[in-house]
Amino acid sequence: MDIGINEQDRQEIANGLSRLLADTYTLYLKTHNFHWNVTGPMFQTLHLMFEQHYNELALAVDLVAERIRALGHYAPGSYAEYARLASIPEANGVPSAEDMIRQLVDGHETLCRTARSIFPIVEKASDEPTADLLTQRLQVHEKTAWMLRSLLAR
Repeated sequence: MDIGINEQDRQEIANGLSRLLADTYTLYLKTHNFHWNVTGPMFQTLHLMFEQHYNELALAVDLVAERIRALGHYAPGSYAEYARLASIPEANGVPSAEDMIRQLVDGHETLCRTARSIFPIVEKASDEPTADLLTQRLQVHEKTAWMLRSLLAR
């Protein structure tokens, strides 16, 4: 494979993207869980919002995995691998609607930090397609975290 990025850099980028994929999938699953189980006076608003969020995350999982493949590496795809790679914890039980929102804010902020942690190697390798993907993901996660935080403002 000769795309202008050496094997070591492609491996490092793929490793970072694998962590991003695990975090994205974990947040997808958590968001879908909350969509099913949210209750309370904000049910309708949150149920619909969470559905929009998990649909967006489902598309993102595919984009990240396909970028890993384009770099010549295999994408992780099992719960065991995601549990090992993810920095977003799974939800325990069924939290209150407000706690769901807090956990999702934390998840989106974690994804921002994970994406940012990959930039140094991406920039060193002049990997513009991955930089573009990371920038797009950051825009989505920062905006989503802001919108969720706004629901918690008093």
